[in-house]
Amino acid sequence: MSLSIGIVGLPNVGKSTLFNALTRAQNAAAENYPFCTIEANQAVVPLPDARLTQLQGWVGVPQAIPARVDFVDVAGLVKGASQGEGLGNRFLGHIRDVDAIVHVVRCFDDDNVVHVNASPDPADDIAVINTELALADLQQLERRLEKLEREVKGDRELLPALEMARKVEAHIGAGQPLRAFPESDDSAFVALNREMRFLTAKPVIYLANVDEDGLQGDNAYLAGARQIAAAEGAQAIAVCASLEDEIGGLSDEERAEYLSLYDISASSLERLIRECYRRLGLISYFTFNENETRAWTIRGGWTAPQAAGVIHSDFERGFIRAEVIPFSIFEEYQDRNLIKSAGLVQVEGRDYVVRDGDVILFRFNV
Repeated sequence: MSLSIGIVGLPNVGKSTLFNALTRAQNAAAENYPFCTIEANQAVVPLPDARLTQLQGWVGVPQAIPARVDFVDVAGLVKGASQGEGLGNRFLGHIRDVDAIVHVVRCFDDDNVVHVNASPDPADDIAVINTELALADLQQLERRLEKLEREVKGDRELLPALEMARKVEAHIGAGQPLRAFPESDDSAFVALNREMRFLTAKPVIYLANVDEDGLQGDNAYLAGARQIAAAEGAQAIAVCASLEDEIGGLSDEERAEYLSLYDISASSLERLIRECYRRLGLISYFTFNENETRAWTIRGGWTAPQAAGVIHSDFERGFIRAEVIPFSIFEEYQDRNLIKSAGLVQVEGRDYVVRDGDVILFRFNV
């Protein structure tokens, strides 16, 4: 599985600049006017994980293949987007399939960069986007409700689905995102969300786009964005998209040195993906053979057969056992033969729950 992240926000808040910085690919138009992005920009980005290259060195293979993250830069949304304003319906459709939403909020003043309103206002800007996402969910749900109300007359088994749809409608109508829906674990809601792909059910990370001065401390805009995020139980990450875009072409060492001047220990990409992983409950495990080391993304709590299925369905179907070395053990010995001689290779069965950083060899038969 791969992680898919949609980038949303008002026009001219820095989404495309951020996209270019995150992906280190100048393929997203970033201009000083609304709707310079029309089609969604998409890029596949390798997931930064130092453990993968460490493992590559220890086992002495020529290639390291990281897990991937798919970024989708959606064109700016405006008030009325759910009704089609600013090509809104077209834009909203691009984020139905993503796993998480990064909501970019402008937290800087610059007379040379136009804003859709007189000046940036994080509270108002966030409210506009959240309202449009909620209205889009309601519109879609209303059509599903009409169909369910007709179908339930001939099939009473659909009654639980109808009742759940009504509860969801009331929850969104009360101004609450489905991320906060109290019955989100109910099977009827899970089935409805799988079908509807509700926008307000997706985890959100707020990315406060600040200027270079904003990296040195809070400003009123950033404080406001963080307050809103905290009230939702979300995270607000401060990023200077223009700065990261400028240094995107530097080597990793040069980037690290430059970022250290601003007391930033990790890149925007690393901080963002780390938070997305946390919110989605994702972890990584590793495999290796004579040619490569490789990282795989799974959900926390998955068993060994489920994790094997990410590589190939045959691995899950014919699962026999998993030979597991925790990363901490590999880090200590740095040699699989020494680990094996010390009796530290764990032989695990179908019930084993994979842990973050496990190095695994799957045995299977089909």
